[in-house]
Amino acid sequence: MAIKETIEEFVEKLVIIENEKKLLQEEQKNLFSEYKDRLDVKAVRAAVQIAKIKSRLGDSEAEMTNMLDTVEKKLTI
Repeated sequence: MAIKETIEEFVEKLVIIENEKKLLQEEQKNLFSEYKDRLDVKAVRAAVQIAKIKSRLGDSEAEMTNMLDTVEKKLTI
């Protein structure tokens, strides 16, 4: 396969992926819009973000919680 054909194939696949990402982002936006009257969407977004962070931390979660408590105390003064 020539380099030009390889590049064209790559770009075609990349465009498909980018289009799928846009569709998924639109679906996510619609999901939040659908539930905005029944849930505090900002709180849900924050909870999901926190849960994702905690899942990445693994065993470091307790240490992060202690640090977060300290930071929150300083920020709320």
